[in-house]
Amino acid sequence: MPFLTEQKQKFDDLRVVLHEDNRTQLKRTANGGNTVLFVYPPAEEEEYIAKARELYPDGYFIDIAELFVKSIDLLGDEYNSVNGTDKERKALEGFKAFYRENSSTSFKVFTNEYPNCLFSLIVTEICQASRVEKTAFLIHTGALEGTGIENVNIMEHKTVMMQGIPLVIFYPASYMNNELLFLNHKQASNYRCHLVK
Repeated sequence: MPFLTEQKQKFDDLRVVLHEDNRTQLKRTANGGNTVLFVYPPAEEEEYIAKARELYPDGYFIDIAELFVKSIDLLGDEYNSVNGTDKERKALEGFKAFYRENSSTSFKVFTNEYPNCLFSLIVTEICQASRVEKTAFLIHTGALEGTGIENVNIMEHKTVMMQGIPLVIFYPASYMNNELLFLNHKQASNYRCHLVK
């Protein structure tokens, strides 16, 4: 299927799934979840995100890559502050020291162990979208690779499951032979979501 035709079909499917009248059906197809996993080829990510911004100008776009950098800065500054290091020390240097100290459990640095961890920042932004009654779109989710945060961790979070408005995760992946492959190589869950592929 040519790119524009495929893109149009996916966005038409997304529009239908997100319609207020279809939210009960979404929970049924998502096994009680409240998330739409919008799958597209990783190489076409920017085109899909640009189209989403065009079609959903009032959407609440949460950029995972930006939150990743913010998390590193916050954790680094916090580490520098707690350890009484030179105030001129950059957040990145503090984060590197923090990460080295936690190297045996490095995945905890990004997951839910610390207040300014990436996972906490993601959930906070999703909650903010809900408070302002906007559809949250997670974008640049490829930045999650290697953090220990899987799509299912987000989809099964109680806050996400209880929201009135579904979460949309833009997900660079392939779907072949009933298998979802994140970034075309890592097996991923599609259990608590409605898949738009």
